[in-house]
Amino acid sequence: MSENILEIRHLGKSFGTHEVLRDIDFTVAKGDVISIIGASGSGKSTLLRCINLLETPSSGEILYHGKNVAGRGVNAPEYRSHVGMVFQSFNLFNNMTVLQNCMVGQMKVLKRDREQARRQAMTYLEKVGMTPYINAKPRQISGGQKQRVAIARALAMDPEVLLFDEPTSALDPEMVGEVLSVMQALAGEGMTMLVVTHEMAFARDVSTQAVFMHQGIICEQGAPQSLFADPQQPETREFLARFRGV
Repeated sequence: MSENILEIRHLGKSFGTHEVLRDIDFTVAKGDVISIIGASGSGKSTLLRCINLLETPSSGEILYHGKNVAGRGVNAPEYRSHVGMVFQSFNLFNNMTVLQNCMVGQMKVLKRDREQARRQAMTYLEKVGMTPYINAKPRQISGGQKQRVAIARALAMDPEVLLFDEPTSALDPEMVGEVLSVMQALAGEGMTMLVVTHEMAFARDVSTQAVFMHQGIICEQGAPQSLFADPQQPETREFLARFRGV
């Protein structure tokens, strides 16, 4: 039986009177690749931001190896070094080179020395095919390349889990494939991943589990092949009807 890394229990999030997430429950075990799908506005990105403590949950618990990190007194930067995040809009530092972007977090949060951080950064930049661009600034590279750097930066922190928040939605169509292929390779190597995505073929073919969200709740979840081939809920059927061709 796989060891549980994260357990989300009765998670809720409201902004004022607007309830964005209601009673969210699921578990992330070592090696899981969980795709979170659903229409825009269903709460997917807010869920990821809560898990990464970029938003404070209004209710419920987020257990990391059994410890509630949604409570008081948690060292959020230290927790995020274990549960890394790749953003839709890359979030690279524009005044730093590709290499510096992948070193700074290691040095500040993990207290690695410069040479250690450089070696680790180069390992992962090579993995995502970005070593020719280590001295480039973000403005000098394409969107797909920026996202690959963002993935290398997250991996350089040695996270246990990687969260991806719609990692391809800001990319031109021809760049989507290069990012998805990196993610697919990571999944194949056993990286534990939680992916908010509109890429239905990825969700169906690469995930170990699919979670369909609708209006702030988990409407249906299960093995991707079953969920895509035989959705049980009318909302899931309606959402997936437009992707039958994937």
